[in-house]
Parts: sequence; C-alpha cells; structure tokens
Amino acid sequence: MQPHQSQLIRVVDEFVAGLKAESDSLGHETRISLYSFDHKVENLVWDMDVKHLPSMRGLYRVKNGATALIEASLKSLDDLGHIWEEYGEHSFLQIVVTDGEENASGGDRRHDGDMTILGPWLDRITAKMSGLPGHWTSAILVPNSLAKRTAQNYGFPAGNIAIWDADSQKGVEDAIGTVRAAATSFLRGREQGVRGTKNLFAVGQDISVDEVRANLEPIPADKYRLLKVDKETEIRPFVNSHPGVTYERGACYYQLGARAQVQQNKEVIVVEKDTDRAYTGDAARSLLFGTGIHGTVSVKAGNNPKLEVYVQSRSVNRKLKPNTRLLIML
Repeated sequence: MQPHQSQLIRVVDEFVAGLKAESDSLGHETRISLYSFDHKVENLVWDMDVKHLPSMRGLYRVKNGATALIEASLKSLDDLGHIWEEYGEHSFLQIVVTDGEENASGGDRRHDGDMTILGPWLDRITAKMSGLPGHWTSAILVPNSLAKRTAQNYGFPAGNIAIWDADSQKGVEDAIGTVRAAATSFLRGREQGVRGTKNLFAVGQDISVDEVRANLEPIPADKYRLLKVDKETEIRPFVNSHPGVTYERGACYYQLGARAQVQQNKEVIVVEKDTDRAYTGDAARSLLFGTGIHGTVSVKAGNNPKLEVYVQSRSVNRKLKPNTRLLIML
C-alpha cells in the first residue's frame, strides 16, 4: 500500500462520507471499526458512530509491507464478537482490503520462508468463517485470481470476494468505489430485513420495481430492442445479423451477469422482466451502486426476480454470454 498511502486516505474519507449519507437517508445507526495490518494488526478506530468518524489522515500510515491477513481477519471478527447483542437487532459487515497474500500471521516469514507456523492460523480462520452466524457478513478485496482462490480456501464466500488493481492509483479509487457500492447494498438490504449475505458484491438484488419507476425515466418502447443471445458470440456480428439494426458503438447494453468492471462513464439501464419496460436516467447508477460513487466498480448481477440490469458497451468485440439478452438503443 506504500505508493498509495495519501490516495487511500482520501478515498477512504470519501467512502465514510458516503456511508454517513446513506445511513442518514435510511435512518440507520451505523458504527464502524478500522484496523490496519502489516506484520502486526492495529486497531485504529473502535465501534464509533460513522457520523463522528475523523479523517484517516493522522490515523493511518503504511509500514513495512508484510501481510498478516489471517491474523487481521480473525482479530477484527473476534473483537466485534464482544459487542453486546442482547437488545436490538444487529448486523455485522467485515470488509478486508489487501494488496498482497498472507505472509506474516504469527510472525513475518518474508525472509526465512518458514510457512509451517501458518497451519494453526489456517485452521482457525476456516473454523471461524464456517461458524459465523447468519447476521455476519465477511468480504474481501484481493489483488489477483490466485489470491481469490486462497481467500475462498480461508472461508470467504465466493460472492463476497472481488479483485482490485493494487498497482495503480486508479485501482485504489475503484476498490473503494466497489466497497462503497457493496456497503450501500448491505444497508439497503438491512432495510428490507436481510441481515447477512454471501453475495455482497452484487447489484440489483436490493431494489424494487416501485423504486425503479419512482426514480428512473422510462425509455419509449420504440426506442430500443431486446435480443436474446443463445450462444457465446461477439457483439458486432451478433447485432448485424439481425434485420433492422446495425451495430453502433455505445448503443448496445449487455445484460449484467458474472462479474464485470463498470467504468464511471458507462450508462446503465434497468428492465422489468415481466413487461420488458426499460428505465434509465442520471439516477440509475446511484440507485444501483449508491450515491457519489466515482470511478470503476466491480460488480455482478444479484438475484432479483423482477428486474434485470444492463450495462453500456463500447467494445466492438465484447463476448456476449449465452442465455442473456442484449438491449439496443435505436
């Protein structure tokens, strides 16, 4: 994290500001605890109302580059487990962000290569994750596919793992955007009685048809077409194979399914499954991802029985997935 320290502080402060706004709009009390970790784990903020959280500037400083990932994950979960739950209804959301893989829990092993001490830590985290109650949600952002598989082995649910670009300043902003969108989805889910999830980094699952109709603008039925995709194919020849339409860059919207990177300049459209009515507008991104989300977000489609999400494509060779649809603006 060393090259991105100042950037990380700024975007985390922005994330907290967005969390405050979302909590206010929903009437929730949201409390936050923050930890940093390298070869050791340090609590920076403990169980504070998000409305009173100070800037990370002066609190967070990158140190020696080691990664006590398992130890940090376990300590935060263990610490939060001491919060009294006898009265009221609580939900817990843990989000871990790492730019590297485990190499320091129980001692820094970057130089001596001794991994034998890791065994008990692996046992502890898998036991902890498998035993989390239903109102606890644990998620993680990792730097690559190998780290994603490792996180799954630790017990993080596949739907609660996202990959971020740890090698660029833009990657830091995108990572916080992804976390903020996930936190927004979590808070909205709480509003509907969902206390925990194993599909955190998904969008569209927490909105209703009524919300879409109230906040977005309907697209006239004669201004778009929906085409069914039966097999994997490239977007341009697929469009051009249909009579009455010709591929134009930016006029096509693919149905969001598996994880995708949605850039800040990409428009989104929401479609009612029962009627094929389509809606869009300036509020579409904030409805799906949360207010004030800047940069790229890494998301996949949530399970919503009433709605589908479509994302604008400007690629001439995007691969369309079978059993999805493509929306074309005419």
